[in-house]
Amino acid sequence: MRPDFRIAPPGMWWKNSDLVQKLTLTADQQKRMDDIFQKSRLDLIDLKAALERQEVLLQPMLAENPPDTNKVLAQIDKVAQARANLEKSNARMLLGIRGVLSPDQWTKLQSETRENRRMMMRRFERPDDRRTPRGPNGNAPTPPPAM
Repeated sequence: MRPDFRIAPPGMWWKNSDLVQKLTLTADQQKRMDDIFQKSRLDLIDLKAALERQEVLLQPMLAENPPDTNKVLAQIDKVAQARANLEKSNARMLLGIRGVLSPDQWTKLQSETRENRRMMMRRFERPDDRRTPRGPNGNAPTPPPAM
């Protein structure tokens, strides 16, 4: 999923001791999230493999000279459907995990996720970007011509 549509942080975040403490997750909640994750894993593995299989079938079709447009478009549909199946299954798993959280825990998790994104963005800024004032168009002001 695209990061801006992510339901929660990537990975098994409910095992992160800092997050567990900030969200006050119980051992029961962590176990329920583990169970949801484990039940989904095999399905996600199979769906990812199905997507890769469809992509591999598409590659030689694209390499043909000239490509058979009808075959390529039909295969692209299969790739898109396989990708959609994987995304939907992943979203169902994440929604199931989200359902284990209380509304307060969900709010705290979203706040923590936003803060982590901000920190990551700052980390990748160039140092001079933070000091150079920017004009309304986002560009640094043009220095006066040298005399």
